[in-house]
This record gives sequence, structure tokens and C-alpha cells, in this order.
Amino acid sequence: MKRYLILEDGTVYPGEGFGAETVTTGEIVFNTGMSGYQETITDQSYNGQIIAFTYPLIGNAGINRDDYESITPTAKGVVVREAATVTGNWRAQMTLDEFLKRKHIPGIMGIDTRALTRRLRTAGTMKASIVDAADAHAFDQLKALVLPKNQVQQVATTQAYPAPGTGRNVVVIDFGLKHSILRELAKRSCNLTIMPPTTTAEEILALHPDGVMLTNGPGDPKDVPEALTMIRGVEGEIPLFGICLGHQLFALANGADTFKMKFGHRGFNHPVREIATGRIDFTSQNHGYAVDPASIDPATLLVTHEEINDHTVEGLRHRLYPAFSVQFHPDAAPGPHDAAHLFDEFMEMMDAFNRGKDTTHA
Repeated sequence: MKRYLILEDGTVYPGEGFGAETVTTGEIVFNTGMSGYQETITDQSYNGQIIAFTYPLIGNAGINRDDYESITPTAKGVVVREAATVTGNWRAQMTLDEFLKRKHIPGIMGIDTRALTRRLRTAGTMKASIVDAADAHAFDQLKALVLPKNQVQQVATTQAYPAPGTGRNVVVIDFGLKHSILRELAKRSCNLTIMPPTTTAEEILALHPDGVMLTNGPGDPKDVPEALTMIRGVEGEIPLFGICLGHQLFALANGADTFKMKFGHRGFNHPVREIATGRIDFTSQNHGYAVDPASIDPATLLVTHEEINDHTVEGLRHRLYPAFSVQFHPDAAPGPHDAAHLFDEFMEMMDAFNRGKDTTHA
């Protein structure tokens, strides 16, 4: 089945279709990971995006029940050099093609994804379509597309729900969370309450949690202004940990600014330096926005981590309150687990804060 990938700059890439037999349009981005395609496709941070994989063979391990980062992925499309048609992996329940058909996500293969990536690195991310005919009508439709501003509302929960545990009580604010964040907290015996992005500080504090987690999610952090009031009302009252979009929202809530990157960080080979110790972690990342270092008030926020290649801000800590954030994914999935210790630091922060409260009340 002949299909075409077309970009808003007029570029056309012919290929063969797989997955769902539908036309799709969205922002095209590239991911440099060599594995972990199931976690990537089901990551809600890719909401509304067409994912181009730079690794030449995708799908050889099939799809299994363990590696979902969400049950209903909202990526708009998948672009690969070659899509594996069979799998011998013992965990596989279906092929990538079958999975994309079930989830109504179209794909295109036979694309020179490295040439595509070079174009995106040069021109930046842009709108794209996977279509059956690369004609004037398809380009008109593409140019008319307006990328949505309510991406978090499209993917986050609208109702609070529990993930019971027996340890520390943690409120998780869902901006489009990855299940691996919940898994890491569950490993540490946390009793979780997952709440919508519209949750207020008063609603959180009424639950008397030991800490608050701000999760990852899609889109521009400035499209979630209600979260900033919540963060300001929570920090200082209970420990707080933000990841990815949560990191950007934490920065905005404390007076910093964010900007859209030319092509973002999407993959899991990004080296990050902890400034205080010089420790290098290879990290999993998926974001198209970053915190502007020139906008950070050093009296309020301390920059704790930086990306080695482009020196973007990768971590922040509040000077006065028990609150910190990172731009990368310490939960990995996919990717290296170098930074998983940050979840342990969050546990220690909550314990220390509670010990301090107990001493104050004694």
C-alpha cells in the first residue's frame, strides 16, 4: 500500500503503509533510541505527534503486556526505515503492525529516516502528514492544521484514583504520566493518589500527603497556567518532585521562563552532569521545551543538572523549600537507569521533612 510522508516545507517522502489505514497529521519529531519503541509510542508526551525512529529496524520484539506507558496511546503516526513483520520474542503478544491497527495509528516504512532526521535538525520540528496522495489538497490540509493548545487535558485523568500501597502517601499530579513513574514509586512502597492537572493546592493539602509528584506530559508548559498556582500553594508545605513537564511547570511557578527548542531531546543517550558532584548520568528524555537559564532567579532556584551536549537546564532545586525537579526521566522506560536514585532522594526528602515536623510539634 503506497503512502507518502509530506512535510509543511514541501518535502515528500514516498513509502509503504502499515498499521491503521488512515490519513494523519501532526507535529513530526524524531527519536534516537535503538529499542523501547513500545514504551515510546505509548508515552502520552507524544500526544499529537508523528514519531520518526532513527534506528533502521523497529518492531522486531513485537508488543508485550509489560511495556505499556499508557493503555491508549495518542501519537498520530509512526515513521520507520523498516518495520519487522515477524517476531520470535517470548513475551510478544502481537506484531507492531497489529498493534498500530488496533490503536488506529497509521505508519509508513521505507523512509530514509536518517535523511529525515537531518532535515528536522536543520529546519526544526514541523507539521507533517501521512497521506495516500501527495497532492495539492494534502498540502493545503497540512498548512491549515492548527496544533492544539489543550494537550494535557486530552491525555490526563479527569478523576482522582488510588494506587494503593503501604508506605509514604504521595499525591501524583497527572499531566500525561508514564506508568513507569507509578512503578518506581510502587517499588518504594508508596501509597499513591493520582489526581487531575486541575487539582488545587487546597485539595492536595486536605489529603495530608507526605509528598507531591508532578509528572511528565505533552505540549507547551505555558498552556497549563492553572498548575502554577497549585505548585506555589504546595511548595514549602510538603516536599515536591517534578519530572519533564513537571520540571518546566516548577520553573515557571518560581519565576523562570521556558522556550520551544528547535528539535528537542527524544531518546535515551543524553548525558547529564550533576553540577555539584560532576557525576554523569545517561538519561532518557522526551521534550520539546526547556527552561531558559537566563530567566532563573538564583536567589530562588539552584541549577543542579545540565545537558553536556547543549548545556540546557536539566535540574532545579528550590533554595528555601524541599522541592526539586529534573528535565529527564529517572524512571527511564525505555533507557538507562542511571538516575533512578532520584526517586530515593525524594523518599529521603519526605522522611526528613516529616522528622522535622515531628520535632517541631514535640
